[in-house]
Amino acid sequence: MKDWFESLEARERIFVAVGAVIVVCSLLYGAVWSPLDKKHTALRSDVNAWQQSLADLRPLMSRANAAGQANSARATGAQQSPIIIVDQTLSGRGLDRYRRRSQPTTSNGIRVEFENVAFDELVLWLGELNDRYAMHVQAGSFSTGPQIAAGRINATITLERAL
Repeated sequence: MKDWFESLEARERIFVAVGAVIVVCSLLYGAVWSPLDKKHTALRSDVNAWQQSLADLRPLMSRANAAGQANSARATGAQQSPIIIVDQTLSGRGLDRYRRRSQPTTSNGIRVEFENVAFDELVLWLGELNDRYAMHVQAGSFSTGPQIAAGRINATITLERAL
């Protein structure tokens, strides 16, 4: 091969040398650089997909933590009697002054009577009982009296705790 290359004219040697360099560069690009670049691009795409998945899961993780705390609160509330739960939550919301009577109905139930209570506050209290203590409204009656202001009602509500 060396004898053949030396037998070429100077101009032909330059042409063959440049061609050989181009062929070697093409082979290096095709056999080494291109596969590495494709793998690098695929890995970058995978990293971006994982980062997006983690970003999507962060809100779900905070929801799961909140649900775990709610479940632990429910477990704590499940050990208390309904009368204690009702007393604590009513006083916590300032609704105990509107309560006229509380009477246990079963081991997991209670009937509460209110007079001149704000309807919005009553609904928020019922939502808290449902979320934190798994207590649901089984029956209820609501009425307005002749001297009750707008947004205020008289109510009798029967609550039962789900087990």
